[in-house]
Amino acid sequence: MATSRLNRPGKRMGSRPGGLDSRSRVVRRPRRRSNDAAHIQGDGAVARRTSTQETRLASGLGWFGIGLGLAEMLAPRRLAHAIGVSSQHHWLIRAMGLREIANGIGIVAFPSSPTGVWGRVAGDIIDLACLGAAFTSARSNRARLLTAATAVAGATALDVLCAQQLTRGVTTRDGAIPTLVTLTINKSREELYNAWRNFANLPRWMKHLRSVDVREDRRSHWEATGPAGSTLQWDAEITEDRPNEMIAWRSVEGSDIDHRGVVRFEAAPGNRGTMVSVEMHYRPPGGTLGSAVAAWFGEDLPYSIKMDLRRFKQVMETGEVITTEGQPAGRADSISWKYDVASRS
Repeated sequence: MATSRLNRPGKRMGSRPGGLDSRSRVVRRPRRRSNDAAHIQGDGAVARRTSTQETRLASGLGWFGIGLGLAEMLAPRRLAHAIGVSSQHHWLIRAMGLREIANGIGIVAFPSSPTGVWGRVAGDIIDLACLGAAFTSARSNRARLLTAATAVAGATALDVLCAQQLTRGVTTRDGAIPTLVTLTINKSREELYNAWRNFANLPRWMKHLRSVDVREDRRSHWEATGPAGSTLQWDAEITEDRPNEMIAWRSVEGSDIDHRGVVRFEAAPGNRGTMVSVEMHYRPPGGTLGSAVAAWFGEDLPYSIKMDLRRFKQVMETGEVITTEGQPAGRADSISWKYDVASRS
């Protein structure tokens, strides 16, 4: 009998991979993933061990603030002369220096928290207000004041973009933004795989895609709407295809968009449909700052992928994307603002 063979003397239960442990549960070896899938998984492991471009930018802003604060504390009169204001305001410059140092230390200590960077934004607004007030003084050098105000305005824009990225939870590494979204859909793996495998179907649920022209079995041409209504085009190739399990693809060299992705289909527990996981690595022009600028135009990649997957669920379960557009109380994106907030969390 099978039981007697498993309990032979000298055989330790659970001593071999794939054997039984002391509780008689099968211990399976992990399935080897494809090159592209393993590459993305590897990126995730590295990502957990390394800092992001957003936190490095925040740290740089923190150290800059500390250095500026020290200059304001140690040489307020010289700094007043450099920016074109009266040296009699040296006490105000020292106060600003103390604020910069305190805020900078907070950012360096907690670079992943947006609170400190938003504090810098508030300080920048105060600085711009003070410079604006200085323009009304006859003792001020307006040419130097304009130069200083321009520099502070540039720093403010950088602070806002960094704070925005940290608030959104964006994690850019090596110029790429990794995104992972998972959703359970009440359809079989075969149906979901077949729908996704025909890339010409993707514009039905991917809002920013205009068209996907399948030119070969593994190659296709994509056209999408970019920031501020611009048009982006690129060619993509399927790098691995396991029927009913996963599809991996990436853009080819020289494309407007540099990205790669994997979609996986796994049976949900209790025969409750299929868990669909979409993992993408997107490299926006300009890295984290390019991503932040794009977000101002509504191009938030993690949020877009999450909503695309929700639309995929609607198409597969109901045959269409549910919308309230055109109704008296309808909204373009979803049913209510509460839904939008919950979707972003």
